[in-house]
Amino acid sequence: MILCGGAGERLWPASRADRPKPFLRLTGDRSLFQAAALRASPLGPLVVVGGAAHADLIAEQLAEISVAATVLLEPAGRNTAAAVAAAAGWVAARAPGAVAAILAADHHIPDAEAFCVAVRDTLATAEGGAIVTIGLRPTSASEALGYIRPGEGAGPVKPIRAFEEKPTVEVALGLIAAGALWNSGTFVARVATLSGELQRWAPDVTNAVAAALAEAVQRDGAIWLGPAFALAPKIAFDRAVMERTDRGAVLPADFVWSDLGAWDAVMSTQAADEAGNVLQGAATAPGSSQVLVRAAPGMRVAVVGATRLTVVAERDAVLVADLDHAQAVRDPGAAGGRFTTLDQAAEELDAWLRTAALPLWGTVGTDDSTGGFREGLTLMGQPFDPRRRARVQARQAFVFASAAADGLPGPWAAIARRGFDWFAAHAGRPDHLFATTLDIMGARTAPEPHLYEHAFVLLALAALARGRDAAAVLAALDAFRHPQGGYREAGENPFQANAHMHLLEAAIAWERADGGAVWSALADELTELALTRFIDPASGALNEFFDADWRPLTGDGGLIEPGHQFEWAWLLAQRPTARRMGAARRLFEVGRRGVDRGLGVVVNALHPDLAIRDPAARLWPQTEHLKAALVLGDEAAALEAANAVAMFLDTPVRGVWRERMAAHGGFIDQPAPATSLYHLYLAIRELTRFAGEPC
Repeated sequence: MILCGGAGERLWPASRADRPKPFLRLTGDRSLFQAAALRASPLGPLVVVGGAAHADLIAEQLAEISVAATVLLEPAGRNTAAAVAAAAGWVAARAPGAVAAILAADHHIPDAEAFCVAVRDTLATAEGGAIVTIGLRPTSASEALGYIRPGEGAGPVKPIRAFEEKPTVEVALGLIAAGALWNSGTFVARVATLSGELQRWAPDVTNAVAAALAEAVQRDGAIWLGPAFALAPKIAFDRAVMERTDRGAVLPADFVWSDLGAWDAVMSTQAADEAGNVLQGAATAPGSSQVLVRAAPGMRVAVVGATRLTVVAERDAVLVADLDHAQAVRDPGAAGGRFTTLDQAAEELDAWLRTAALPLWGTVGTDDSTGGFREGLTLMGQPFDPRRRARVQARQAFVFASAAADGLPGPWAAIARRGFDWFAAHAGRPDHLFATTLDIMGARTAPEPHLYEHAFVLLALAALARGRDAAAVLAALDAFRHPQGGYREAGENPFQANAHMHLLEAAIAWERADGGAVWSALADELTELALTRFIDPASGALNEFFDADWRPLTGDGGLIEPGHQFEWAWLLAQRPTARRMGAARRLFEVGRRGVDRGLGVVVNALHPDLAIRDPAARLWPQTEHLKAALVLGDEAAALEAANAVAMFLDTPVRGVWRERMAAHGGFIDQPAPATSLYHLYLAIRELTRFAGEPC
């Protein structure tokens, strides 16, 4: 099985979306994909999994080398777990006892015979039910590769003790000294084992892929997987299965191998001249040493007197880079930003939260005389405090109580208790509900209760572990019950999805805190309301406003908010079933229709036909984009969202944020509202948990 993905972003400008890395001729007259097909063909029949957009390339390149293969075409890229599931499922339906060797289409292995010998040496262990990967004995302490720590065991194949993903050079040296191996990304296993472990550890992947195989059609010499494939989570096979399974094993091997991850790796595979230069095409390098110069057909390049340089010249783009910075190369036309990896984003945003945001909002953001939370701070970190809304008091109490529960160092528990107690004393009503707005001294300026505010009161009470108070509030909310199901909201828009969304969030928080069956029942009810009434079955989009029969409003009342598509997707994924996860992924895809590709941010609103309605942007949809991308395993979208969040955090004083971006991309000068700390906290904690998983 040849997995023909790999964008090869660090090999720009040669590697592009229309001709990515596997189809490039980087090390000789054949492309990496062609070399992989020729290398694997002695082992048995070939199955190639690739993108539908590259159908012609796959067919042309196989024809050039006269190699036959079954080609499975993906309607959307979903990473390697889905690709393996598709290939394993297709083979298992025809040869259930088969053993599969899975290899990447874009690796450099010049000794094909040594590779085949290694694969054959894994077969006995694979026949016994293991998933065997081939580990290469390292020749350098590369921080661009993953490592496998083998365990003890008799025979050449060892159990896998742990994976280490792209460590620092110092850590890599220690790993190598302890016997760690490079992770080659080649796996050998029975197809039944692959399918079984994928079903065990990634059922959402296998369910979507099984539906896609059932929908598949044969056309133009290939098998086109059905549209259900796009519903599979976007996750790597290593992360989905290998880091979790108890069937993992590794065979140490010594053949030459490179993943050709960047131009310095490409250079290391080529014969250099006496000055250490590698010249490809019409290239010269007088007076230069240790330079890689690659000139596309029709281009002439001269590099004079340079040292340790990469120059790659295509007809429409030229790269000039220091060889020591080859890992940092990316397509400048792709969505970019401050972060290049999710690990980097997690580290920097977590530091911003711990060292800047929480301390600032825990001091300047609270009123010393009362303990109440301020409405906002200026971009210079000064109080902006016109009132005291219930949503702000509850959200801030939730954030600080959550920070304490999450073990973040600081006086967060005391701040949460003091702030919420002041709010409850001044806004609490005899019916166990709360006034909507107070003035800064605590006098009620809007005494009537709103459902939306109480969703956050319940969320804060969950973080504060005040179950009796929460039960009383929930019972009091029966006054908002609607005969057609769900709740009415106070005010001019009584039938809306938004308040229900946050009420579901609170119910899930109490369900996790073991608050009792009433919370699970509420979560089930609200989830069902969303799936049957709020979400359009045709488009998969969630509507915002409805009539009394929960029918979506049209015209000016018809509104799609991308941020809420992401927020609902994240919530549905908290209580996963196949139905909920399917809806979550459709919501996510609808939300992605609201991403401004030029600015890299999520816009405010769409029309019901998903055309842009409000091209401006706010901070909170960026955080919800990040949360949903992470929970659904779309790491590329998560990185894009993390960079969007970072744009809003670029302020004169660390710890505050810019709230609104105009349609042209400039920020609107206004104070940072306290309400967004709740969004930021949840997104950053989700990111740090995701990045903190063993890789």
